[in-house]
Order: sequence, then C-alpha cells, then structure tokens
Amino acid sequence: MNVKHIINEIEKVDPEVYDRLDTRRNAMKGFAGIAGKLALAAVPIALGSMFKKAYGQSSSTITGILNYALTLEYLEAKFYVMGNASSTLIPAADKAAFQTIGAHETAHVAFLKSAISSLGGVAVAEPTFDFTAGNGNNAGPFTGVFTNYALFLAVAQTFEDTGVRAYKGQAAEPALMANNDVLTAALNIHSVEARHASHVRKVRKALGGAFVPAGVDVKPWITLKQSGIASTAVQASYDGEEITNQAGVEIVNINGKAISANAASEAFDEPLTMAQVLAIVDPFIV
Repeated sequence: MNVKHIINEIEKVDPEVYDRLDTRRNAMKGFAGIAGKLALAAVPIALGSMFKKAYGQSSSTITGILNYALTLEYLEAKFYVMGNASSTLIPAADKAAFQTIGAHETAHVAFLKSAISSLGGVAVAEPTFDFTAGNGNNAGPFTGVFTNYALFLAVAQTFEDTGVRAYKGQAAEPALMANNDVLTAALNIHSVEARHASHVRKVRKALGGAFVPAGVDVKPWITLKQSGIASTAVQASYDGEEITNQAGVEIVNINGKAISANAASEAFDEPLTMAQVLAIVDPFIV
C-alpha cells in the first residue's frame, strides 16, 4: 500500500488535507507509525480512523453493522463448535469439512472483533444460544439438532443461507459503501458463507431422507423461495428469493431465451434487511 500516493491523490481534491491532519510532517510521521506497528491488513482500518479525525465522520454506523454481523458469526461459530464437539453426530467422511467451516466462522468472529476495536467501537458480547430455536427453553422446533445429523444439516443450511442474504443486505449501506476496506472484508466473508451454504446443500442432497421434502431436489443454490427443508420454521430465511426481476429487468425469457422462473431466481441471492435477519435469529438467542 502506497500511503503517500493515497494522500497525494486526496490532496488533489482537498488541498487542506494536511492541515486537517495537523500538518504534513506530523501526518507522515503518524503514517510511518501505523506502518511500523500494525500488520498490513490492519493499516486500512487504522488509516480510516485518522481520516475520521480529519473529516469528523463518525464510524458508529459502521461499527453498528459490524456488531450485527458479529452476532450472526457468534451464532454460526458456536453452532459448529457444538456440532464438531459431538463424537457421534457428524460422520467421519464429513467431519473434516465441518471442522473447516467451523474454523472459518471462528476466524470471522476474531476478524470482526478486531475491526470493531480498530474503528474505536466496542464489540458486543456473545449471546447465550438455544439451537432448538426455543427462545431459551431448549425445546423448540429443532430439538435434537446435535443428535440428529439430518436436522443438524438442515439448521446449518438455514444459518448459511441466511448469512449470505444478510451480508448482501448490508453491502449497499452508504456507510459501508464509503469504506472500501470494510466493504471488501464484508464481501469476502459473504463469499465464504456462500461456499459453506453450497457445501452443506451438497451433503444434504447426498444424505437425502429426513427433512428433505418428497420430490425436492436440493441444489447448491436457492430455487424460488423453496428451502428444501421439511419445516415451516425456516421459511422466513427464504421468503423473497422468488424474485425474477433484477435492476428493473425481467430475467424470465429475457431476449427471447427460454429462461424459467426457477432458473431466473437461482441466478441471484436476494438481500435480507437487518430487521428481517434479527427476527429470524431471535428464537435462537436466550
């Protein structure tokens, strides 16, 4: 990262940038200190804090979004910690993959906490979870989630699909759009969640049987608003995915091509708002 080049480019549109940063000499000394003390991956966030000082832009909106994402990552990370801790739940053939997925989620938690701290925010504490979705009574619709592998996979798929839509829902937020480094990191996590979802769906397809509705083909992606899970408790995570119009353009039979509503809906993941996601995960939080 060429910090001097970045500042020079800013100086072209804001000649007073160094005055805002307390003179050129002090600004460059500060940048040198950043480079010497932090890992390269943390430099963009540290620079962001300096520009926050220069331009008076609050990072509270960004940290609010990151704390929202952190809550989701706590949920997923704990879910896989508990699932992987069982010696009888996950078959040996699938164990390594779920250990990798679990490690990813734990890494996401660590990254988000670090990013929030770097922006001057305070990371939310990890909630207590009830993975039966029973709001704390441990007797919700997913009772047996850590003893029944098919049910574990169904809940895992729902978490991953919800995560993909949740990150997409925040990607267009102005606060993130204005911070390329945080936006890039969030979209990187979004892509990892999508790969998790695809893998869990592949495992569910191979397993078949319980919790897969009769006649349903579990694909690596969402078709219309079909969950592929024999439970109405997950439907909120899939409502809205049936949209076939993108950016004002109808994809079905576009340009005279034979494109079905199923195929059109499969081509895009639809965003979920923060309110929608919090309502989805609420039953899992004590």
